Amino acid sequence: MNAPETLVGADRAARQREAVAALSAVLPAHALLWQPEDTTPYECDGLTAYRERPLVVALPETEAQVAAVLKACHALALPVVARGAGTGLSGGALPHALGVTLSLAKFNKIVQVDPLARTATVQCGVRNLAISEAAAPHGLYYAPDPSSQIACTIGGNVAENSGGVHCLKYGLTLHNVLRVRGFTVEGEPVEFGGGALDAPGLDLLPIVVGSEGMLAVTTEVTVKLVPKPKLARCIMASFDDIGRAGDAVAAIIAHGIIPAGLEMMDKPMTAAVEDFVKAGYDLTAEAILLCESDGTPEEVAEEIQRMLDVLTGCGATRMEVSKDEAQRLRFWSGRKNAFPASGRISPDYMCMDSTIPRKRLADILRAIAEMEQKYGLRCANVFHAGDGNLHPLILFDANDPDQLHRCEQFGADILETSVALGGTVTGEHGVGVEKLSSMCVQFSAAEREAMFALKRAFDPAGTLNPGKVIPTLQRCAEYGKMHVKKGLLPFPELERF
Repeated sequence: MNAPETLVGADRAARQREAVAALSAVLPAHALLWQPEDTTPYECDGLTAYRERPLVVALPETEAQVAAVLKACHALALPVVARGAGTGLSGGALPHALGVTLSLAKFNKIVQVDPLARTATVQCGVRNLAISEAAAPHGLYYAPDPSSQIACTIGGNVAENSGGVHCLKYGLTLHNVLRVRGFTVEGEPVEFGGGALDAPGLDLLPIVVGSEGMLAVTTEVTVKLVPKPKLARCIMASFDDIGRAGDAVAAIIAHGIIPAGLEMMDKPMTAAVEDFVKAGYDLTAEAILLCESDGTPEEVAEEIQRMLDVLTGCGATRMEVSKDEAQRLRFWSGRKNAFPASGRISPDYMCMDSTIPRKRLADILRAIAEMEQKYGLRCANVFHAGDGNLHPLILFDANDPDQLHRCEQFGADILETSVALGGTVTGEHGVGVEKLSSMCVQFSAAEREAMFALKRAFDPAGTLNPGKVIPTLQRCAEYGKMHVKKGLLPFPELERF
C-alpha cells in the first residue's frame, strides 16, 4: 500500500496540490484537510499495525458534495477510500498514499423510522446502536449488534457485512438490509435493493453488502427492524476442558436449538474481561459459553431447559442462568468488552477473524494453543461460537518489529489452518489489507480473476479502495515462496513453491 520511493517526495507534493485545487472547487474550506496534523487521525482504522497518510481528507456534508468529490477524483484518476467511523479491524479504510480519504462521518441523520413497515432509513454515518435507540419507542430494534455498535456506522456495517453476538438467530447485515443507496466511482447515483422484499431486475444487493467499499460509496441505507422479545435469559456455562466446550456448541445446534446468542471465551479472555467489567465470570473454567434464549416466557423457559440438558450431557462443570435483565446484561457486557479488556493487558493486539465448521472448534483451539508456543506470543480467544466465527486476539508490542513479524505469521497460520479445517479466511471483519495474502490460500487464480472482473464492471480504472481484498497473481506467488505451508497449498499455481 505504500507509494514507491519516487512518488513519496516531490511527486506526492505535486499530486497533493492538484487534488487540493480540484476539491477546493467543490467543497467548503472546512471540509478539506491536507496538513499532516489534520490528516494523521485518518492514517489507520482499528487495525493500527498498518498506517498510511492520505494526500487529502474530504468531509462532504451533502450527497451533491459526495458526487462532486467522486467526479473530481475520477477526472484526475485519484484513488478514493471511503471511511466511516474507522472501527474496522482489517485495514479496509487504510488510506492510499496517493489518494483521497472520503470521510462520511457527517452523514449521521436518521431519515425515517416506519414502525408499520418495520424499517428504518438512515444515512451511512449513523451509529449501529443509534438505530435501535431510535426504534425503541416503537418496541423495535435493529438486530445485528457488532461489539463496536456504540461507535461503528451502518455504512461500515454494509461494507463489511458485520454480524454480532446475535447473528446466529437474526442474521448478518445482509439479512437485515433492504436497500443501499450511494454513488459509483464516477459520481453517478446508484441504488441496490428497494423497499419491497424483492427488487425488480438483477438482485445486486448481496454483491454490494460485504464489498468493502470497492464497488460503490454508500450514503443511505434502509434496514429491517424486529420486535423486541418479551423476555431474554442467558446461561453462563463453565467447562474444565476447552475441547468439551467446543463440542457442546456443536451439540446444541445438532439438537435443533438455535439460540439468540452462542458465544465462547477461553480462560485468558475471561480473566482479562472479568478484571475489566466484573461480569461474574467463572475464572476457574478453561472456557465458558454464553447461551441466550429470547421470545415469549414460555418459549424461553423451554429452550433454556433444553440447553441446560445438552450442556450437562457435554460435561459442563457449572451453569448459571441470569435471574434478571441486569444480570443478563452483565454477562454480555463481558463479551462486548473483550477487545478493550485485551487492550489493558497488552500494548497491542491483532484481532483475527476466520470461520470454521462448528464441529472443528476444538481442533482450532488446540492448534492455536500450539501456535502460541511456536511464535512465542499469547493469544486470548473469543468466538461467535454458534456460527463458527473465530476472533483470536494475538497480544504483542508493535514497537518491537520482531513481535509484529511473529504476530503476522501467527495470524496467517490461524487463517491457513481455518481453511485446512474446511473454513474461510474471514467471517465478518472483511479482508482489507490484513488478509490479502491469505486469500491466495483459499481462492484459485480463476476465482480471483472472477472477483477482479466484478470490480472492473463497477470500477474499470480500479481507483475505488484499490489494493484491497483481491490479491494479484504476483502477490500470491510471492506469498507462496515466503509463507504458505506446503500442506495447505490447494491450488496448482502455488504447488511449485
